[in-house]
Amino acid sequence: MEPIRTFETKTVILPIENVDTDQIIPARFLKVTSKIGIGAHLFADWRYDASGAPRPDFVLNRPEAAGAMVLVAGDNFGCGSSREHAPWALTDYGFRAIISTSIADIFRSNSLKNGLLPIVVEPAIHRRLLAEPGMLVKVSLEAKTLTLADGTTVPFPIAPFARHCLLHGQDELDFLLSQQDAIARFEAR
Repeated sequence: MEPIRTFETKTVILPIENVDTDQIIPARFLKVTSKIGIGAHLFADWRYDASGAPRPDFVLNRPEAAGAMVLVAGDNFGCGSSREHAPWALTDYGFRAIISTSIADIFRSNSLKNGLLPIVVEPAIHRRLLAEPGMLVKVSLEAKTLTLADGTTVPFPIAPFARHCLLHGQDELDFLLSQQDAIARFEAR
């Protein structure tokens, strides 16, 4: 996992409410055990037509979406099943953070464990982000803030352990492995 500290990026807007994990990554793509390449199937049923051709009207297929690392989504993003493949697909595609007014609990947990920062903002801030697609924002996990293009800075909550892991590019197993010396000292005592 790549560490997340502070980065600036433009946003991509997906103002659809109740986007569930089957819409994020359809079930037919869940046969893989690797995170690499799964981003090609992100929002597959919305991004591609029945023949597999990209739909030009879908936001991720537009040139202005290229390189964006923040997805601003509608309310209740990531609801539905607990598939870990959903944050895999988002991070493999290139997203580092998701912003919404609410993010489903299991999706939030899976995201934090897989290098994707879920950020919950108040409705007024969310409306401003939705109103300006492609807004340049600054995300600072170090400061736990989101800064909008006009300089408005919004704090966001994150659990200390999840923050530590994201800052260091670690999942839970990586964290445990990094503690081997301390564990050995404890066992020796």
